[in-house]
Amino acid sequence: MGRRSVHTADQLRELILEAATGLIEQDGLAGLSAREIARRIEYSPGTLYNVFDNLDDLVLTIEGRLLDRLAAALDEAPASTDAREGVVNLARAYLRFTHDNPKLWNLLFEHHLPPGSAIPPWYQQKLDGLMTRIEQALAPLMKGKDQQALKRAARVLWAGVHGITSLSTADKLSTISGESAGPLVEDLVRTYLAGLEK
Repeated sequence: MGRRSVHTADQLRELILEAATGLIEQDGLAGLSAREIARRIEYSPGTLYNVFDNLDDLVLTIEGRLLDRLAAALDEAPASTDAREGVVNLARAYLRFTHDNPKLWNLLFEHHLPPGSAIPPWYQQKLDGLMTRIEQALAPLMKGKDQQALKRAARVLWAGVHGITSLSTADKLSTISGESAGPLVEDLVRTYLAGLEK
C-alpha cells in the first residue's frame, strides 16, 4: 500500500487502465475484476472506485481508447483514386486491427451496460465517428442517393464485415468456410459495392 503517495491521480488512472487492459488481453472480459486490478497495481480494490465510478465506467474508458486506436488505423488505410478500392482498403484495415487486438476488440461486443443505463455521449460520438468514416468512403459510389440511404449502406456494410471478423477472431470461421477472413471480407465488400452502383 506504500505506493499511494508516489502517484498522481492521472498516474493512478493510467496504472488502473494499463492493468485492466492487460487482464482483458490475457483472459478477456471474464478475467477482469477489481481485486485482480488492485493486486497488479498494489493498491486496495477501493482505490479503483476513487478513480472510476464502477467497473462499467472503467471498461467503457478502455473501449473508448480502443475506438480511438481503430480510428487511427482506419486513417492510415492506403488512399486510392478509385472509391471502390478505398472502401476495400478500409475493410482490410479494420480486419487487420481486429486480428491484432482480438480480445480487446471482442470486449466491445461482450460488455453490456446494466439495463436502463445509457451509453455516454462521448462514447456515442466515437461510434458515430466510425460510421462517418464509412459513409465518407461510400459517398462517391452513391451519388444521387439521399443521406438516409448512405447511412444505412454504411451500417449494413460494417455489420457484414464485422460478422466475418468476429467469427475469425473467435476462431469460428473455419466451421463455415475453408477460406481465411481476408478473401471473404474483400468478396463481401466488392459484391456489396457492385450492388450499390446498380
